[in-house]
Amino acid sequence: MAATTGAGALAGAPASMYFKVFVYLQLLDALTTLLGFRLGAQEASPIVRLLTDTHPLAGLAISKAAAFLLAALCYWTGRYRVISWINYWFAALVVWNVCVLLLVA
Repeated sequence: MAATTGAGALAGAPASMYFKVFVYLQLLDALTTLLGFRLGAQEASPIVRLLTDTHPLAGLAISKAAAFLLAALCYWTGRYRVISWINYWFAALVVWNVCVLLLVA
């Protein structure tokens, strides 16, 4: 049996899986956020709200680009555990967005 070292041994999952889940969660967050904007909801995050005040799509794109850059940095430096923690955060955020959508719809 080959020994795995570091965070790559997390739950036996390959490191690329954490990044793939991250990408899917970012897409879900972007879609639910845009749908929320369309239905009249407002952004809860102060930083993202600042970015989206002038143009919602551009602000959301900038925030997602920053998230992807940070996740790529974590991936390239082998900090897979950080990506898995971020995935839990964004999974909760997507659930929050869906709840907001249900409330404003």
